[in-house]
Amino acid sequence: MIQVRNLTKFYGEKIGVLDIDFTVQQGEIVGLLGPNGSGKTTIMKMMAGHMPPSSGTVVVDGFDILAKPKEVTNRIGFLPEAPPLYPDMKAGEYLHFIAAIRGVARSARKARVERIMEMASVSQVRDRLIRNLSKGYKQRVGLAQAMISNPPILILDEPTVGLDPRQINEVRQLIAELGKERTVILSSHILAEVSLICRRLIILNKGRIAAMDTTENLASGVTDTGRFLLTVKGAPAETEQVLSSVSGISKFKPIQSAGQIKGGYCSFLVENEKNSEARELLSRALAGRGIPIIELRSLGMSLEDIFLQLTGD
Repeated sequence: MIQVRNLTKFYGEKIGVLDIDFTVQQGEIVGLLGPNGSGKTTIMKMMAGHMPPSSGTVVVDGFDILAKPKEVTNRIGFLPEAPPLYPDMKAGEYLHFIAAIRGVARSARKARVERIMEMASVSQVRDRLIRNLSKGYKQRVGLAQAMISNPPILILDEPTVGLDPRQINEVRQLIAELGKERTVILSSHILAEVSLICRRLIILNKGRIAAMDTTENLASGVTDTGRFLLTVKGAPAETEQVLSSVSGISKFKPIQSAGQIKGGYCSFLVENEKNSEARELLSRALAGRGIPIIELRSLGMSLEDIFLQLTGD
């Protein structure tokens, strides 16, 4: 569906992005993550045809963005970071205008605008001037304009910025629904949001791809340790002795609550060397001391942990 090949952008002597390569399949929801200035918006603008690359290209359905820009842009709905709104137009009037310039047939235009306003939850502000709308409503009108021509590809730069928690949840559900029939590429600073919506992540750092995979695969690929939670019924000091003696355990720390102490339980966050047999050895050692194991549960890296590890200096 979309092939990004050696995409590079220079701003004078400064690198915007360098040699970006990735492919997005039809029906896939992909998230772009990265610190401010990492190149997310630059990539999206080049994919949408709003900015020429210094080198490299984007191919959509076999059409090159440089050779056939109209064919590519006709297939894309783009929500930039600052939605392209006309403040002196009413919301409904603006969406009719966008539908016309995006080539929606006159006979189908009214029904299409009504449908999109309902999907984006802006029907109630159709007769209000855009300049008088809240930031959240302006963002949703911007999302509606991206969807107005029913494009097979949506590129959404920070689609939930300015929305309250209820609106964020509504937009999240809408994007998930749109992803069943369309290809969606989005960026966000809300890591939990991206992990809930996107099937695959592309993490950028300083204009380059730092990692690209599912959250689960990223977690296993960026760390040399495994983490697990251990809860036992027994004395913390004796359990610490066992933890210290087991080969493959790199570090541990107690995390028990007051209720656990009262009940005679204790918990530890434990890290073991990758591919070690530490958990099996620990189970045997605790059993040998007569210390009952209440819980022994693996803990994967959070998306925040992954993000910080990949984008930290």
